[in-house]
Amino acid sequence: MQVKSGLLSMPTRLAEFNLKGTGSCASFNFRRVARAVTRFYDQALDRCGIRSTQFTILVGVAKTQPTSISALADLLVIDSTTLTRSLRLLKAQGLLAVSERASKRQRFLTLTPAGARTLAECLLVWRKAQEQWVQALGAEHWANFRGELERLAHVAISLEKSPPA
Repeated sequence: MQVKSGLLSMPTRLAEFNLKGTGSCASFNFRRVARAVTRFYDQALDRCGIRSTQFTILVGVAKTQPTSISALADLLVIDSTTLTRSLRLLKAQGLLAVSERASKRQRFLTLTPAGARTLAECLLVWRKAQEQWVQALGAEHWANFRGELERLAHVAISLEKSPPA
């Protein structure tokens, strides 16, 4: 049975959908792998009291501080709304300081002393997890794949700027 919606006829039973090719969807496959890898790093970083996503933010801030929220969002390829939610949690934990609005209405991020201590502790744990990851994958394969991931990120960003008509 199909439901009429304006000029379009929408399928209502699974057999009516044409799902051919959806298993090769880049988004589906990247998200699937990202969730599995995130779980691996979350388990490792659990003893530090932060998640891998928070670790990534702390590393990004440490590398570029003081950094604006928009610059960090660009670096991490994350939308500002999602980043702002994560920043709120890190600020509440006392790991980040957020400046008052400065020039061009931007706010800047820096690690607090507690954030620096947490990052230092987490780096030790992360290095062990990273070593385990690289050994399991193979150092040469990981180096090549890491380069491909960077290239794919640039392709996705360029496609986002000019979506299909």
